[in-house]
Amino acid sequence: MKSGELRQKFLKFFEDRGHKIIPSASLVPPESVELAPTQRVLFTTAGMHPLVPYLLGHPHPEGKRLVNVQRCLRTDDIDDVGDAVHNTFFEMLGNWSLGDYWKKEAISWSYQFLVDVLKLDPKRIYVSVFVGDADAPFDEESYEIWKKLGMPQDHIFRYGKNQNWWGPVGPVGPCGPDTEMFYDLSPQKSGKIDPTADPNRFVEIWNDVFMQYDKQADGTFKSLKQKNVDTGMGLERILAVLALAPTVYETDVFLPLMKLIEDKAANFNIKSARIIADHLRASVFLASDGVIPSNVERGYVLRRLIRRAIRHAYLVQIEGDFLKDCTKTVVKIYGSFYPKLVEFEKSIIDTLTIEEKKFKKALAFGIRQFEKIKGNISATNAFDLYQNYGFPIELTVELAKERNKKVDVLGFEKELKKHQELSKKAGIKTKGGLAVQSDRAAKLHTATHLLHQALRDVLGKHVHQTGSHITEERLRFDFSHFEKLTDEQIRRAENIVNEKIKENLKVNKKTMPKEAADELGAIGLFAEKYKDLVNVYYIGSSNDINNAYSKEFCGGPHAVLTGVLGSFKIIKEESAGANIRRIYATISG
Repeated sequence: MKSGELRQKFLKFFEDRGHKIIPSASLVPPESVELAPTQRVLFTTAGMHPLVPYLLGHPHPEGKRLVNVQRCLRTDDIDDVGDAVHNTFFEMLGNWSLGDYWKKEAISWSYQFLVDVLKLDPKRIYVSVFVGDADAPFDEESYEIWKKLGMPQDHIFRYGKNQNWWGPVGPVGPCGPDTEMFYDLSPQKSGKIDPTADPNRFVEIWNDVFMQYDKQADGTFKSLKQKNVDTGMGLERILAVLALAPTVYETDVFLPLMKLIEDKAANFNIKSARIIADHLRASVFLASDGVIPSNVERGYVLRRLIRRAIRHAYLVQIEGDFLKDCTKTVVKIYGSFYPKLVEFEKSIIDTLTIEEKKFKKALAFGIRQFEKIKGNISATNAFDLYQNYGFPIELTVELAKERNKKVDVLGFEKELKKHQELSKKAGIKTKGGLAVQSDRAAKLHTATHLLHQALRDVLGKHVHQTGSHITEERLRFDFSHFEKLTDEQIRRAENIVNEKIKENLKVNKKTMPKEAADELGAIGLFAEKYKDLVNVYYIGSSNDINNAYSKEFCGGPHAVLTGVLGSFKIIKEESAGANIRRIYATISG
């Protein structure tokens, strides 16, 4: 069975049982969605993540029964990528009950889909349930349901919290027992059977989570008012099982990419090829969701994935630039189900190839420098490789491990922290969404002011900034608007900004009472509370604030003249929530 057919069968199966199909959420979670009050996550790591508010009791607009295919990204197991089953990016097939059906329906439908739709051999299916402890009793209900479905008792295993319990994510919150389904890849083997002890023989294919408890601050567990079902089945793993493939890399979501890598490699080895394929697939999806390579947070993860893939391409002797061809292959594999990949193919290619060219120039020199180091890698050595050759510390550790060397990682982190503190002191502390303090960041910040006004010119005065984030590479601008922008609207806004850049307008600052700034028509961050005395940055052909093109409350820093921005380019436009749009853009200056 191919991936496209599997997705459609799964969605239709649950749609026929009253579930509404919801789209895959972005890999970049909305800033308003957190798994727990104390925990912020960089990426969507599971199908339930975008649904947290609804699992906690908020009504979902599509009802109480939901189903989707959610793209996810996890880097916890990045060092295991290259084996048979581990990936950074993966798709999760999931169905949910938000206070509607419970264990009987969830377990029965899971089993029915595996056996009746996917035609898996029921004799090779094993399951596990929660054994019970001082916090919660044995999950007898799930156990009895499996028995009634015909599951032999010696195929039902009982495990503790480490295996059959989900959550809470933080110290408190929703949690509960789960039941896992395994498939026996080698039924001819003899000996003691334990689905969790032999990953080469048993693969976990599905997990039904029953959120029925709320862990309290004192460590006790109370029953939830709204009991939820949250299930997840890894698409790549079940594809491998259906194809009787020994690894996920021999399924249709990977085969074309693996073939391309093999054709390009002069010194092919399977582990490096798998790492390249996995990391580039993840990179393409991250770039499609607006992530740009950088040295912080999500951008750092993307940079690490790209650079690790390039390093392994170096090992297998792939000559020339290859990320463009790999990106096109990933888009071809996934484009029919994720049309955004097709829509933004060019910008994805641009994002990856810019990083490719940047790193390739330094990689060969950096490896030569690495080879000159005698003995273990000191903190100074590691920081030099990071600062001068762009080597993430993980890459240095990986290179050292291959040569049986040790790296002073703690010392490196101290060196990095010292460097960052010095840079911070040399910079200017500002508001306005800047992740970095530099001349380029100031230019990008200035571009957000021009973009803000241009969008109001094109779309209307209802447009207000709701947030922004600026790195060395690009700006992200969130604003209030009720629908997707047309290509013509994007082009007009882009042209207006470029016109103002060509006019080389002055960027001035004036401090005044907020009431006076309001009368002048100055705008600011939507719903932000400002002090009585505010700084207004205004952009115009003279020092006259009344005739300025753009007037905004802001904390700086900014360019002095718009001409230094060079040129302005909108990379992509997308939804960032209900009636909120998001633009990613960059400048050449």
